[in-house]
Amino acid sequence: MITLKWRKLLAPALGSSAILAGAFLAHGQDAGKAANPAPPAKAAAPANPPAKDAAQGKAAAPVKEGGGFVEARQGEVPEGAAEQITPETEKSIETGLAWLAKQQNADGSFGSGSYRGNLAVTSLAGLAFMGAGSSPGRGQYGSHIDKALVYVIDNTTPSGFITIPSTGTHGPMYSHGFGALFLAEAYGMTRRPELREKLQKAIRLIVDTQNNEGGWRYQPVRRDADLSVTICQINALRAARNAGIFVPKETVEACIKYVKQSQNTDGGFRYMLQGGVSAFPRSAAGIVALYSAAEYDGKEIDQGIAYLKQYMPEIKFGQRYSHYFYGHYYAAQAMWIRGGEDWNTWYPAIRDELVQRQGTQGYWQDSICNEYGTAMALIILQMPNNVLPIFQR
Repeated sequence: MITLKWRKLLAPALGSSAILAGAFLAHGQDAGKAANPAPPAKAAAPANPPAKDAAQGKAAAPVKEGGGFVEARQGEVPEGAAEQITPETEKSIETGLAWLAKQQNADGSFGSGSYRGNLAVTSLAGLAFMGAGSSPGRGQYGSHIDKALVYVIDNTTPSGFITIPSTGTHGPMYSHGFGALFLAEAYGMTRRPELREKLQKAIRLIVDTQNNEGGWRYQPVRRDADLSVTICQINALRAARNAGIFVPKETVEACIKYVKQSQNTDGGFRYMLQGGVSAFPRSAAGIVALYSAAEYDGKEIDQGIAYLKQYMPEIKFGQRYSHYFYGHYYAAQAMWIRGGEDWNTWYPAIRDELVQRQGTQGYWQDSICNEYGTAMALIILQMPNNVLPIFQR
């Protein structure tokens, strides 16, 4: 595992992507409807031709450099961040990475049970290894990252849709978003032409399947939208833009509007625009979505952070709730970018809880699969390293 004293030397070599990440789990009672979506509703023609046949193998149009994202704000790593990764935490990370590496399947994928070979889990595992200072083909876990990349590439259709219909998932656009994020980070590090080709098509599919509300849903069709899937796509778009792939300004602006409209008066975020209560996991993700779109200030951020801080007592008492790793994966990112006392209070609390929850063999248990829980926990714990491009401040 890379230590903080090498951060300034290695960070430039690993890329300069700003914060982003994607959602994995659906947060609604209708998640099971994804398998047979209704035909896409008619909508006004978008700035880019809709990819209504995206999942059926038709080639995507070429994508140009540049894009509509505002440049990410750069900041210094907080003084004392190195000390936040205690010796006990470092040992926890090392054993977790070693366990995860041993779980890689022969085809390069990660995941077990019904989630064996899941593209989102595989991509998260790759990001966890990157957080330790490895990059594709380089470092202690470079070969594991490379094998995972091959698996993602091999399961990308000619249209750019990253999917395996036979694997367990909460909707194929989750796997697509995570896969595109992983490709973008890897391409930013290596500039490999084969990665760029796949990434361009994957991003074009996201752009062309945005619905008229500004969001996305489980399937690559322009029908409806929910906050969880939308966050996954905007973060993939930001990663690609940071790597030099074109993302239309109209796509970004519509997505930001959608996320802001999803916020409730209590500062939290609801699942769909039609209404609903706030919840910790998607509220943490909503803040990160705004951050990834370079929305760092304003009432939406302040109210969202205040909402998240209500959950600090639950961390300290070790309480669990639905979508535990999903929520803390985003909450840690939100507090890391927020900085100051909010980060200095939040990280030690979740750090200590994760270290305590780690199994003796090195993994973290989750109902999805242990590979998923372990990858998520490792990404959270390694955040102060500031090495993983998606979390560089």
